[in-house]
Amino acid sequence: MLIETQPDLQVVAEAADGLAAIAEARTSSPDVVRMDIRMPRLDGIEAARRVLGLGLSPVKVVMLTTFDLDEYVFEALSAGASGFLLKHAPPEELLFGIRAAADGHALVAPALTKRLIEQFARVRPRAAPELERLTEREREVLVLLVRGRSNAEIARELVVGESTVKTHVTRILTKLGLRDRAQAVIYGYETGLVTPGSPRG
Repeated sequence: MLIETQPDLQVVAEAADGLAAIAEARTSSPDVVRMDIRMPRLDGIEAARRVLGLGLSPVKVVMLTTFDLDEYVFEALSAGASGFLLKHAPPEELLFGIRAAADGHALVAPALTKRLIEQFARVRPRAAPELERLTEREREVLVLLVRGRSNAEIARELVVGESTVKTHVTRILTKLGLRDRAQAVIYGYETGLVTPGSPRG
């Protein structure tokens, strides 16, 4: 009901469980799938992983749940979700999350962000030899992206055009085999490219 009150948003399909969600995504080709974590027959995280694996570009997944457990957040983002929101969040936050995902951005509910970063801080960085594929400038862009900067902010900081930043981001995702900015953020923390609380990463 909330989505249908918005002139720029349209509900193209609904599903009662995870398997139905995959089938509906395949036939309706949505821009954004809003997925519950807990669903019958197949949980939301696995359903999200399968939806994103269908290759339905540019579909994005926003997870929604009443449960703010850390492992769900990490698993959902690792599966490729572009957002993780709580059902009791204000309506404007839920709508913002959907629009942010559609625009290629990631959004994690503010209540979860601090604990998610703390969890990254406890993870021992993994080896990432593929980082050698990046140029020095691409690495600079990746660090800023991981630290949450928008394309416009990166452009200002590096004194380049925003279109140049978009090109760098596309190349970075391709070289590292990442789906979107959300996965790039996880990659940056998992590999130690950026560490929680560090000023430069």
